[in-house]
Parts: sequence; C-alpha cells; structure tokens
Amino acid sequence: MSGRTTLWAVSDLHAAVTANAGRIDSIRPADPSDWLIVAGDVAERTDLVLSELELLRRRFARVIWTPGNHELFSRSGDRFRGKDKYKELVEGCRDLGVDTPEDPYPVFGATTIAPLFTLYDYSFRHPGLTVEEALRQAHDNQVVMTDEFAIAPFVDVRGWCWERLAYSVKRLAQVEGPTILVNHWPLVQEPTLRLRHPEIGLWSGTRHTRSWPSRYHARAVVYGHLHTPSELIVDGVPHYEVSLGYPREWRAWENSPAPRPWPVELTSLPKEEI
Repeated sequence: MSGRTTLWAVSDLHAAVTANAGRIDSIRPADPSDWLIVAGDVAERTDLVLSELELLRRRFARVIWTPGNHELFSRSGDRFRGKDKYKELVEGCRDLGVDTPEDPYPVFGATTIAPLFTLYDYSFRHPGLTVEEALRQAHDNQVVMTDEFAIAPFVDVRGWCWERLAYSVKRLAQVEGPTILVNHWPLVQEPTLRLRHPEIGLWSGTRHTRSWPSRYHARAVVYGHLHTPSELIVDGVPHYEVSLGYPREWRAWENSPAPRPWPVELTSLPKEEI
C-alpha cells in the first residue's frame, strides 16, 4: 500500500471485443483506495456493461461512469431503447455502487469530479454548412457513424442533447471550487479536427460546451470516443483522451516509439485528504 490514493481514467473498453479482455483485466489499482473514471463505451449490451463495471467496482474504491454512444446502441427488438436504455443503465450502476451523471458529484480531495452526459448535436461541422448539408456530405464521403442506425431511430438526438446541456449547466452552476469534467464526447472541437475523417466530428460533441472548462474551473477534462489517446491543452486546460479502442488501434500506439501510459493517471493525494 502506497499511502496515496490515485485517480485513474479509461474509456472505450469495447468489452465485446475478445482481444480487449487482457487489456481490461490489466486495469487494476496501485492501492485499494484508488478511484477509477470510466468515460463511456464499455460495451453495447446492458448486461455486459454492468458486468464489466461490477468487476472494476470490486477492484477500485470508487468507480465513476458516464455513457458513450455504444451504451446507447439499440435494436428494434430490445426491451429498452433510447432514454429508457439509459435509465436502465443508471439503475444498474446504482445497484453496483457506481457513480453516474444522475448522482451527486464525487469529490476527490477538494476537486469535484463531474461525470457529464451531453451527447452531440451535429454542431462540430464545417462552417457554412447546415446540419442537413453536413450529414449529406458525410454520407457522400461514406463516413457515417453507426449512431445513425442504432441511436437516431429511437430518440431525437439533438433534442436530447439540448436537454442534457440544460440539466448539466444547472448542476455545474452549484459546484464551488475546482472540477474535473468527464464526458464521453470531447467538450471542444479541436480534437476532431485532427482526425483523418473530420466528418466524424458531427457525432462527437456540441459547440455549446466550449466554455465549460474555464467557466467551471476545470483542472482537467477527460473524454474518449475518438480512439486517439492524447493530451491537448485548450485555453490553459489539459484535455485527456483516455480511450483503449479496438485492437488495431491500441496495438499501434502501444508499439509506438513513445507509448502513452494507460490507464491514465490524473492525480493522486495522501489518503487522509480523500
């Protein structure tokens, strides 16, 4: 035991992919008091999402989860779809003792950890294009996220995004002191501009969160979704992309000349300060 409690972060575990099992099994605390952030895309099936979170909750003193797009994927024959599937996941997490965006924000030392769930509204698009024009261009370029077939048919995504923005702003306005903002999708557009196919940005966030890191005194922003693990400083705030991703992706960065440590260690404190 180290005498310190560490806050770790991961995302995009994609647990249904068999080759990811070993990497997921490697997510272990340095000390039993450690905390873990899981920033979405654990899996698609509710039972698998919850079983993986239960495993992690047995290892870590606290687990903080926020959903990604894959948790929201539905089929026409599913019992719960759209908003109902999210509610099912939240209830399951609460049974496990896992924090969700619907629960009181955990406080790590003096820093409030705010798990967010904001979705996207297609506003990370090329200037001058309407949503319809941007989506048409993405279709023409054959860059279309599965969300259009597995989420959009079951819920008004833009409307839900705007509901979530209003809900999150109301809650964040009550927080005093520094924060760590956690969201599956990036809060700023810059990470999407680095992608090989920037059209993916349409399904990757909303411009309405641009000011949140500075407005809510973020010490760090944690996100996933893009499968491009990195650290990017925006307006003086570090934004950490903490994805595992698919085997071809994590093998590439694992074998790169300067591999990034994963899980990502965000901060640590003496145990008595937690």
